[in-house]
Amino acid sequence: MPRKVTYEQALVAHGWVALDPADTGVIEKLFKKDIREGEEKLMLAMLENAVKYFQKYVLARKPSGKKLFQEAEEWFLEKDSDAFFSFENICETLGLHPDYIRQGLLCWKEAKLKTYSVEGHRAGRPELARTRVDLSSTNEHGRFRTPQGKGRRRNQNH
Repeated sequence: MPRKVTYEQALVAHGWVALDPADTGVIEKLFKKDIREGEEKLMLAMLENAVKYFQKYVLARKPSGKKLFQEAEEWFLEKDSDAFFSFENICETLGLHPDYIRQGLLCWKEAKLKTYSVEGHRAGRPELARTRVDLSSTNEHGRFRTPQGKGRRRNQNH
């Protein structure tokens, strides 16, 4: 026997929700759900931004970059904060494990610093300058002369 389908049932079946204007409880629940989803989006954006700053500024030399890195690192490392947007609260809300994320970020930082120190050590050693020195000629102080224009200028007062 065919079922009678009401207008409200058809709306629900197609993704629409029919509301009784007098039922404020349903409206409040929907409103709270939208707020909750908005809060979670904001929390995720904050987490993404903190990871971005942590990774982008880990090797910063400018004070502004160093400050952004330090703030992100302190935010990740802070424990037992009551702040609504603390790292641990955000992780709890989003269903993430804060200690696992901390460990991953600190391992990444350590690897980045090691890579930088090895590359920096190589980059910090300038290649030896190759200059021709006329071994037969020395200056008035008995030092070898470099070809004209190639040596450092010395203070004329010495």
